[in-house]
Amino acid sequence: MTRPPDSVDKDAIVAALLARVETLTATNAWLVARIAELEAKLDQPPKTPGNSSVPPSKGQKASESSKPKPKGKPHAGSHRALHPNPTRRHPVFACCCRGCGADVSQIPQSPCETYDRIEIPKIEPDVTQVSLYGGVCPGCCQRFKAEPPEGLEPGSPFGPNLRAFVIYLRSVQNIPLARLTDVLRDLLGLEISEGALVNILRASRKPFAKQTSLLKLRLLSGTALASDETGIRVGKANWWLWVFHHGDAAVFVVDAHRTKAVVETFLGEWRPEYWISDRLGSQKDWATKEQQFCLSHLIRDVQYAIDEGDAVLGPGLKGLLKRACAIGRRRAELADSTLESYHADLDRRLDRLLSLTPAHRAGRKLQKTFKEIRSHLFVFVTNRELTATNNGSERALRPCAIYRKITNGFRSEWAAKLYADVRSVIESARRRCIRAIDAIRLTLQGAPLVRAA
Repeated sequence: MTRPPDSVDKDAIVAALLARVETLTATNAWLVARIAELEAKLDQPPKTPGNSSVPPSKGQKASESSKPKPKGKPHAGSHRALHPNPTRRHPVFACCCRGCGADVSQIPQSPCETYDRIEIPKIEPDVTQVSLYGGVCPGCCQRFKAEPPEGLEPGSPFGPNLRAFVIYLRSVQNIPLARLTDVLRDLLGLEISEGALVNILRASRKPFAKQTSLLKLRLLSGTALASDETGIRVGKANWWLWVFHHGDAAVFVVDAHRTKAVVETFLGEWRPEYWISDRLGSQKDWATKEQQFCLSHLIRDVQYAIDEGDAVLGPGLKGLLKRACAIGRRRAELADSTLESYHADLDRRLDRLLSLTPAHRAGRKLQKTFKEIRSHLFVFVTNRELTATNNGSERALRPCAIYRKITNGFRSEWAAKLYADVRSVIESARRRCIRAIDAIRLTLQGAPLVRAA
C-alpha cells in the first residue's frame, strides 16, 4: 500500500471541498425554489381565450344540446331585394282571365308581381389565337413580320383577367396550388399546371411591390400607426408576419424576426405621434407623443388574475376598462368637453383602485403592472384618431392566420413576401370600399388604388 506524497496540500483539498459544498447548496436552494414555483403553477387556472391571448380556435367549448334554441325576439322575416340594374327585363302580359277565360290582351295592365331569376352563363375560356404573318421584302430582300397588336404580345398565354383570378383564388380564398389546378379545370375548362400558376405569381411580384410602396408612403404620411404580428412558416423556419396600418392604408411585412429591428427598418427615420399596439417590447417606445395599449388584451389579463384568486383589484379594473371601451364606442356622438371630463373621471377611478391593497399575489402583480402602464390606458378617449383596442390589427391578420392553417405556409421567401404585398393591397382596398378582385386588376395594370365612391 502506497502512502500519499507528503507534498499534498490538505488545506487546498478542504477549500475545494468547501467550495463544492457551497455550489451544491446554492444549486439545491435554486431547485427548491424552482419546485415551489412549479407547484404554485399547478394551482393556477388554465389559460383560455377569455383570460389570455390564446386564440378562440384553441379554446375548449362546452358541449350543449344540438337542438336550435328558439329565437328570443322573432321577427317577421325578410326577402331578397330586387336587383337594381338587371341585365334584361322580361315583361309578361296576361292574355285571358283565369276566372272566366275572357280575352284581356287589349286591356291596360300594370305590374302585379316582380321577381328576379338569376343565372350565370356557361363559363369557358376566351382564347384568341394570334398569327403574325410575314414574308420577304422585295425591296431589301429581308424577312419581315407583322407587329403584334397591343395587349396580345407574345409571351405568357394568360391574360390579365385570368392572372388576377388566379391571384385572387390563391391569396384571398386560400386555395392551394394543387386544388387550384382542379378549380380552373372544373370551372373554366382550362388546363394549367402548378408550374404555370407559380410563374403567374412570380411575375406579379413587381406590380404588387410597387403598389405596396405607394401604400407605405400613404401610411407614413399620417400621425398615428397601429401594429401587430402573427407567426408564419417559411421553408423550414418560423417567421413573423407584421401589419402596420391606420385609416385606409395597411402594409404587411414578413420577416424572420420579431424584434425592434423589424419596426425600425419599416419606419426608417420617420416616427408617428401616436401608436396603438399590445405590450410586446418590440412595439413600444416608437411614438413621439403617446402610445395606446390594447384594452382587450388587458381585460383578458385582468380576468386571468381574477381566475387566480384576486378579488380586490381585478373586478374593479375589469369594470373600469370595459367602461372605457364603452366610452370609445360612443365617442362619435360626444363633444370634446364631455370626453375630457370622461378622461378625468377614468383617471380618478383608476387612482382609487390602485390605492387598494390586494391580498393575493396575482392582485399585487396586477397592481404593479397597471402603475407602470397607466399613462397608456386612456389616450384614445380624447384623441379621436385612436381606438381603445388593437382589434383593427387582429382583423387584418385574421385572413393570414386562416391562410396559415390551410396551406401550412410557404416554400420560398419570395412567395411569402409576395403574399405580404398582396395582403397589403387587399386590406387597403377593403378599407377603401374596393372589391378584392378589382384591386388586384388595378395593381397588375400599374394603377393606384382610388377610394370607391
